[in-house]
Parts: sequence; structure tokens; C-alpha cells
Amino acid sequence: MPQYAVLIYSPAPADPMALTPDYVALLDQYQGQVKELGGEIVTGFALAPSPTATAIRGDVVTDGPFVEAKEVVAGFFILDAPDADTAVAIAKLNPATRAGGVEVRPLFVPPAD
Repeated sequence: MPQYAVLIYSPAPADPMALTPDYVALLDQYQGQVKELGGEIVTGFALAPSPTATAIRGDVVTDGPFVEAKEVVAGFFILDAPDADTAVAIAKLNPATRAGGVEVRPLFVPPAD
């Protein structure tokens, strides 16, 4: 089954310790919705708050996120889904779409030789 990365965007600083109980309940419900649509979350991770990031561009090392933004990548998960349309339908149900957003990208599969 094809795999997709779903990037979760949240308002900065995107501190996972600041999630409300209501939001956590929505995340719990999301697991069931993913399965109902024929997908499966393979693995997922929340990221530490954005000020803990270190950006490296060429020889320049900067504390904190490289770009000032209202929204930052807060986490990601890998999704098994039968096709891109299903992956997008699953991502649209993610609670992060209400306060930030999500991005769906297929994982790169090198072409067969």
C-alpha cells in the first residue's frame, strides 16, 4: 500500500504539552476515522516546541526555527492509504486542520532499475 507523510502545522511555538483535553479527545477519535477510510497510521511523532529547533543553512547555524512564521511544523505521521485521494480525505479529518493545517506528501519510492 502506498505511504504518505502527513505534516502537522500548528500555531507557534507548537508545544505538545499545551494540548487541551478536548483536542486530545479529537485525536483519539481520529484513529478510528483513519481506519474507517481504509488507512492506517504507521508511526507518528510530535516535535518539541519550535524554539528548540536548530537550523543549519550552509555554514550558518541558527538557534530556533530558520523562518519566522505564525505556524510551524508540530509533528508528522506516516500513513498507509490505498491512494492519494484517500490520504487527503484522511488528512482533512485531522483536528490540526482547525487551528493550523496539514500537508500530505507521498513518500519517495525510487524507480525500479
